[in-house]
Amino acid sequence: MFRQFHVAATGMSAMEKDLVTITNNVSNVKTTGFKKSRVEMETLFPEILEEAVRDADTTYEKGGVELGAGVRVVGTPKDFSSGTIEVTNNSLDIAIQGEGLLKFRLPDGSLAYSRAGNLHKDSDGRIVNIDGYPMEPELRIPDTTTNILITTAGTVYVQENNQIEQSQIGQIELIRFVNPSSLKSIGGNLYVETAASGLGIEGLPEEEGFGQIAQFSLESSNVDIVAEMMQMVITQRSFDVVSKAIQSGEAMLNSAIEIARG
Repeated sequence: MFRQFHVAATGMSAMEKDLVTITNNVSNVKTTGFKKSRVEMETLFPEILEEAVRDADTTYEKGGVELGAGVRVVGTPKDFSSGTIEVTNNSLDIAIQGEGLLKFRLPDGSLAYSRAGNLHKDSDGRIVNIDGYPMEPELRIPDTTTNILITTAGTVYVQENNQIEQSQIGQIELIRFVNPSSLKSIGGNLYVETAASGLGIEGLPEEEGFGQIAQFSLESSNVDIVAEMMQMVITQRSFDVVSKAIQSGEAMLNSAIEIARG
């Protein structure tokens, strides 16, 4: 009887984590460069009971009876499929049309990676992300800059004091991973590599697999709101069914108690 409660509890816990993940996806449907997650589950090791089993010759032999032990969440991998590209009027908005990720230097000196290209210029002239982390390699925009051009190959040019000639100030570099779904999210649309993601492969835009840079553009979230809402309904109904299994077990337990008292 108590085994039934344990199995149901594992199901409710897994459904809760699934619902939290779906809610997070839906909440970030308008977040630039956001990559949705999904919950992966697996069954727990079953309990094997030995019981007498009748065979075709009407003789008895011992056979294993497998009872389920519940479910658990084993991972929440990211889906790095591309979102739609939206055109903007900001010269420091860029989108990557390919598998590459932008590189940013964190305050502790380590690197983090992102698909969010809503960039800005800080007080020192550096190109930084929305949280103020500078791009790697560092790019600085002169104070006299009146126009910025970023090519599809990631080369950054500026025009100063409304002059016609352009000068190159740097090159955007990208990084990609063999298994990006296993990158670890650290918040702020940033990811760091893990053992499962593998080491990053560095390269330049327009090289094979890295993609091109699109200026005056941003990659939107890849969340499909209709699909997420449908999955939310399925998860909620599964949670309700598991809850009813607990209620049934409680009713059976109360009946057994009443019989014992009688």
